[in-house]
Amino acid sequence: MSKNIKNILVVDDEPKILEVVCVLLKSKGFCPIPAENGKKALEIFDAENISLVLLDLMLPDLSGEEVCSAIRKKSRVPIIMLTAKVEEIDLVEGFSLGADDYITKPFGLKELYARVEAVLRRTEHDLIPLTRHNSWRDGDLIVDFEKNEVKKNGTSVTLTPSERNILSVLIKYPGKVFTREELIETAMDKGFTGYDRAIDSHIKNIRKKIEDDPRCPVYVLTIPGLGYKFGG
Repeated sequence: MSKNIKNILVVDDEPKILEVVCVLLKSKGFCPIPAENGKKALEIFDAENISLVLLDLMLPDLSGEEVCSAIRKKSRVPIIMLTAKVEEIDLVEGFSLGADDYITKPFGLKELYARVEAVLRRTEHDLIPLTRHNSWRDGDLIVDFEKNEVKKNGTSVTLTPSERNILSVLIKYPGKVFTREELIETAMDKGFTGYDRAIDSHIKNIRKKIEDDPRCPVYVLTIPGLGYKFGG
């Protein structure tokens, strides 16, 4: 099974930096998607399946902090901030908004690539969401990862390990669309040798357990031609 090419959103208003970073990422096997301002970045983020965001703080319309905050309201996709700001208070503010890492300008391309690889490696296999206890629709669905407990309308639901991992990945990145291959890579055991369509069977079983009507799901959504995402 070939590894999926990851989309990386590169946000910077300096054309030269945008060009150089995109060329680097493409040479390393990623699919870079450039955006020259914050508004464009958010449009792309909503339209594409983004695995990581490289985000300049000083943008001409929305600030990098505003873009980071907007993304964090709907997704935990990793964000690396690119900034000329070196004051400690700026770094603290960025991390408080949900940034995963910082690179100060000017930066070397080797350092940038190393940070990208490190952040992707660190976040890709972290299946437990930052919020350990989650509740949706006034308690209709409750997921407590710390207690390994799922409740639907007040009744405990038993998930298999594979089902729990898949649901965990989807919840961790609400709004992000996962292909079958990505769910296999992040949610299944390393020794998994089955077909990618096995994911469809797991999704079907999850829906039977947590949806009011599995044929019209509100939590685990199908995005035609792409994959699955969490809609809670």
